[in-house]
Amino acid sequence: MLRLRRAAALLMALPLLAAPVGRAAWAEDLNIGLAAPVTSIDPHYANAAPNSSFARHIFDPLVVRAPDGRPTAHLATEWKAVSDTVWEFKLRPGVKWHDGQDFTAEDVVFSYGRAPNVPNSPASFGGSLRTVTKVEAVEPLMLRITTSAPTPNLPIDLAAIAIVSRHAGEGASTADYNSGKAAIGTGAYKLVRYVSGSVIEVARNDAYWGEKQPWEKVNFRIIPNPGARSAALLSGDVDLIAAPPATDLPRLRADSNIRIFERQGSRALFLSPDFSRTGASPFITDNDGRPLPRNPLLDLRVRQALSLAINRQGLAERVQQGAAEATGQWMPPGAFGYNPDVGVPPHDVAKARALLAEAGYPQGFRITLHASNDRYPADAQTAQAVAQMWSRIGVNTSVEAMPFATYLTRLAKQEYSIVQNSWGSTTGEAGSVLLNIVHSFDAPKRLGASNDTRYNNPALDAKIEEALSTMDPAERERRVAAAVAESVRNLALIPMVLFKNAWAARKPLTYEPRMDEQTLAMGVRRE
Repeated sequence: MLRLRRAAALLMALPLLAAPVGRAAWAEDLNIGLAAPVTSIDPHYANAAPNSSFARHIFDPLVVRAPDGRPTAHLATEWKAVSDTVWEFKLRPGVKWHDGQDFTAEDVVFSYGRAPNVPNSPASFGGSLRTVTKVEAVEPLMLRITTSAPTPNLPIDLAAIAIVSRHAGEGASTADYNSGKAAIGTGAYKLVRYVSGSVIEVARNDAYWGEKQPWEKVNFRIIPNPGARSAALLSGDVDLIAAPPATDLPRLRADSNIRIFERQGSRALFLSPDFSRTGASPFITDNDGRPLPRNPLLDLRVRQALSLAINRQGLAERVQQGAAEATGQWMPPGAFGYNPDVGVPPHDVAKARALLAEAGYPQGFRITLHASNDRYPADAQTAQAVAQMWSRIGVNTSVEAMPFATYLTRLAKQEYSIVQNSWGSTTGEAGSVLLNIVHSFDAPKRLGASNDTRYNNPALDAKIEEALSTMDPAERERRVAAAVAESVRNLALIPMVLFKNAWAARKPLTYEPRMDEQTLAMGVRRE
């Protein structure tokens, strides 16, 4: 039985820790510069890190991840597995919605029914609820969840799902959340204003059940340009920025008014080839511009050639300026499911050319690599560097970089031939990518929810499902690591680098750096 009484007690004690904060601090505003846009206030609209990070201010999940990635009690105070397929969650008493109504288990039932079914969602949360077959409000503060198979990671999976109020959410659209009409949460802050791609304003929820927040108002500014973000911090226009550009870190470190906070992250940058088409792929042609009759990316030798052409160490050191590490998988050493036998692929131009010739493309071909230009550190620059590396082996590559909101919408429609993509593990283990991106897309089963390039491998699917249903932790990790190795051998995706997370703040502010890269006003304090 898994119980978190100790963690729950700690959470209940946190308000006492806030007592020494001076009165002046409680009246101050906080200004934060975000690196990536929040595309919606609807916490179920898109399973994207910027959206989920901001949602934490307005809405609470049952379980949260601590800065080190460990699951911690939140709206649920404790839970237990009644059997391999039945879980019970005790919910926190005395929690109020922003409009004063009581939080109950019925709100959780509603939220778990809504999350996988939001219309026009470009990235579904269905994977986190993939095995859930029934959610019952046994009592006002007791929840029972039945799954179709053993799901040992269920409490961790539920950390991804924000709980919304049933009374405000029934019949509400994503637009109603964006306007504030339905944005009624239990979180530490209330929504004041949302201007897509520009600013978000929130005000402190003085009736919040948890730790009292020192900031009366928090203003989030979307500043995708790295240099502009640093300039805003140095000028005092903002108090804290996410993802300070690596090129500016030496200057920021040297400034006596600035502090840097860092932590190894669990987000990998990788390439996702188009597996959805056996015939012509829309952005692949021969060297004369004629569409190729067959999608060359379906040939493992071609994918191997593209992988070998990439100088990952060069990307990490020169393009990412040391703010990332070269990798051959998607989790850092020590993470659950990390496979020590999967190394960083070598940079081997000669072998890459030989593989292309063996696959029937001795003269190469043309391809367009699509990427975002405002979501990840140096995302457009990394794509351009990869394009140059591929061109050296005869795969003449152009890059189309665009705002993340546009990129994500088109990605969900399988419009690309190959994309630069990324995933940050919300569960802190390797199974997150296996479940959401590597597993074949299966909407009814809520599997492969973010497998937008439609990789399909039924044999690997079976191994992933078996691994994630294994209750014994040691055996589960062994099976997850084996599935990681097989995925890498097949190049379902092409891993490149792992990001390091960083924030910069003006003194005397501090920020508790997080493995999950979330930028939370709740983590900012005055020293």
